[in-house]
Amino acid sequence: MSLPPLMSSAKPKALAGDNLPLFTPTQRIELEGYSRKARSNGSSSTLAELLRRVEEAQVGDEAPSTPSSHVLQMTSLASSSVSAPAAYPFALSFKNLTYSVNVPRKLSFSSLLGREKSSDGAGLPGRAGTKVLLNDISGEAREGEIMAVLGASGSGKSTLIDALADRISKESLGGAIMLNGEVLESRLLKVISAYVMQDDLLFPMLTVEETLMFSAEFRLPRSLSKSRKKARVQVLIDQLGLRNAAGTVIGDEGHRGVSGGERRRVSIGIDIIHDPIILFLDEPTSGLDSTSAFMVVKVLQRIAQSGSIVVMSIHQPSYRIMSLLDRLIFLSRGNTVFNGSPADLPKFFAEFGHPIPEHENRTEFVLDLIRELEETPGGTKSIVEFNKSWEAKQQSLGLRNGDITWTGPKPSLKDAISASVSRGKLVSGGSAGDSNQVVLVPTFANPFWMEMLVISKRSMTNSRRMPELFGIRFGAVMVTGIILATMFRHLDNSPKGVQERLGFFAFAMSTTFYTCAEAIPVFLQDRYIFMRETAYNAYRRYSYVLAHAIISVPSLVILSLAFAATTFWPVGLAGGFSGFMFFFYAVFAAFWAGSSFVTFLSGVVSHVMLGFTIVVAILAYFLLFSGFFISRNRIPPYWIWFHYLSLVKYPYESVLQNEFDDPAKCFVRGVQMFDNTPLAVVPEALKLRMLKNMGSTLGMNLTGSTCVTTGVDILRTQGITDISKWDCLWITIAWGFFFRVLFYFTLLYGSKNKRK
Repeated sequence: MSLPPLMSSAKPKALAGDNLPLFTPTQRIELEGYSRKARSNGSSSTLAELLRRVEEAQVGDEAPSTPSSHVLQMTSLASSSVSAPAAYPFALSFKNLTYSVNVPRKLSFSSLLGREKSSDGAGLPGRAGTKVLLNDISGEAREGEIMAVLGASGSGKSTLIDALADRISKESLGGAIMLNGEVLESRLLKVISAYVMQDDLLFPMLTVEETLMFSAEFRLPRSLSKSRKKARVQVLIDQLGLRNAAGTVIGDEGHRGVSGGERRRVSIGIDIIHDPIILFLDEPTSGLDSTSAFMVVKVLQRIAQSGSIVVMSIHQPSYRIMSLLDRLIFLSRGNTVFNGSPADLPKFFAEFGHPIPEHENRTEFVLDLIRELEETPGGTKSIVEFNKSWEAKQQSLGLRNGDITWTGPKPSLKDAISASVSRGKLVSGGSAGDSNQVVLVPTFANPFWMEMLVISKRSMTNSRRMPELFGIRFGAVMVTGIILATMFRHLDNSPKGVQERLGFFAFAMSTTFYTCAEAIPVFLQDRYIFMRETAYNAYRRYSYVLAHAIISVPSLVILSLAFAATTFWPVGLAGGFSGFMFFFYAVFAAFWAGSSFVTFLSGVVSHVMLGFTIVVAILAYFLLFSGFFISRNRIPPYWIWFHYLSLVKYPYESVLQNEFDDPAKCFVRGVQMFDNTPLAVVPEALKLRMLKNMGSTLGMNLTGSTCVTTGVDILRTQGITDISKWDCLWITIAWGFFFRVLFYFTLLYGSKNKRK
């Protein structure tokens, strides 16, 4: 559909005074000239439009050009391109947002007598047993502007950001959130928005460029070529001022990497790679020095001016940062204290009776005043009521700054998004050639198999740069194998050899499970990265589960082969090469089942030490009920169910059958039957005489070489008669798949990342 031009009283901010190292003075003048020209025609250039012009200039080039050429091409192409169709400006409005949580009441003498009164922090009435976090909050954030939510710790800043970003369940949140006057559905919000958490959740061993490139492969559709995705990343690196750090790893406590300000800008970059319409940020300047904080907000100003709505919480901005903000909402214990332009602050507080001194930082003055009012008996009720009357007065006088007018019929939200995508917004990767199409925004940018490839590649790249993690696990397996090989070296086919074989198999199979415990911190470290990426549909949850399972197989094969080769021949196990191969399969199945079980537990628990405690305890129970300490026939009926749930049972029984399931192989001959009895000390001649008498009594010819116990007899004594060795192997592998499915459901229902 053809949309009429935009008429707005809001004046766009110029790009002059930019301190970030993105453009040279000459290039900055060229870009400003284009910006003025574009705005005079009633349209603004989005980040995606600028990126596309770079791509069009690089068609056919596999490698991205140098940093300086990106800027030159962007400015030259911008000045000569055909203007994009006008689009209705987006406005995110929220009305009467209310959110409270139940809190446990403390028992006291006054509460028992029913004399205790409850109220919220602002002096407004509240319900007993509840705490009001948001109380009737209303406001509006517009395209091209930064709306900042300010307040002291505990004022409700992060809660308001979470409410707007659909991180609070609809059942608990009161009020309405609308985009262009239409109720914003959760599915649509996930696709057209991005959320930057307060913590910088990044893979430590990836470089800045790799981190952004992986984000591009997740967020940008498969229809875009690799070279075009690289071009987008290169331009974004320049826009974020990260050119000098592009090849530096992110780093963590043990690896030196980029600075705090650079990490924060990378965190922003991975969420704006697809050029979202709405960007939410939870305290993006927290923990940064004043210069780094200013650079971060300057980047956010550019993002807003490229055609996005930027909503962020901030604790106490500096004077320079205040000059970049367009709208402010001050909160005090969940109530609105001020809602308007920064320019209205002096007039507002002058009329309230607390004028701001001329040379004092405005935000510091307001926050100090709010803190003083909170300590008074009436709380902030007076300023909350004054703000309501102030807003009503401003609306009645028509003084709300930047009121948007549209000369023509107002388009629907779907049409507005269609026009935005046709102008180059990358929310769906849609074509820019047809502005009349109704864009069906896909839930995910890529098919699941593409997501699996990217997840696998990213995980292997990060792990390859930390070889000590796999090296420690490999070393532990090798040390265990060498110890077992030397302890149980060349076991014979005597009764004692049988007992030693049983002990070897029990310890070997249980060790494979215990060495899998190292997988607990792996997902716990990636948990919040996973929650951040899946919350806004970077990839499917089952893509992560499948990729996680597939990339674990090679390391398990290496560990299994190393352990089997280290122990099979030195211990003297039976079966030759075919026996070795089955022993290798059994060890691999045990590693697979143990790794899957531990992975599932890591999705349930949230603390590393708690996870280790649970894993060690449960594996001990599995070993207890495996059939080694007590045979299946002797286990009490009320515990037999745990025997069949034991993960150790099946690989343990499979290797026992691989070793003993041979009726022609004898393990007890003649007088050896007395070895594990008090008669073992009797002279050999007396043993033979006793054996002969036993034979005559039984009607059998028993001599010193007569086979008394075969391998099948040993299996029958251990209660291993109901499941074959191959069935045990398949059951063990099936347990591994079962726990992977459970892991998926824990991610599906346990990682919603929403407040209740």
